[in-house]
Amino acid sequence: QVQLVESGGGLVQPGGSLRLSCAASGSIFSLNTMGWYRQAPGKQRELVATITSVSATNYADSVKGRFTISRDNAKNTVYLQMNSLKPEDTGVYYCLLEQWYRRGDYWGQGTQVTVSS
Repeated sequence: QVQLVESGGGLVQPGGSLRLSCAASGSIFSLNTMGWYRQAPGKQRELVATITSVSATNYADSVKGRFTISRDNAKNTVYLQMNSLKPEDTGVYYCLLEQWYRRGDYWGQGTQVTVSS
């Protein structure tokens, strides 16, 4: 079984920064995509950013230039550095591991990010 453990959420003022981490453990296929999604109250879950095991990245337009996704393959960990945070970034952030060739997808339990003064 694969488990994902997220950390780093919290309360921050507008313009502030947070760094999220997601560590995957278990039997993990080496070819995979890890990413972050978020869900605000009353809204659907949406893509924030993804990064493949060969470090190709993809970002939602709303976070380009403010958020940076990275990963440490040796630790099976993905990071999301969030700068210049806005109130509309508030939500529960979920980590996703997508293993290629239909080897299974896994979600983390979510971590709350609140941007408010």
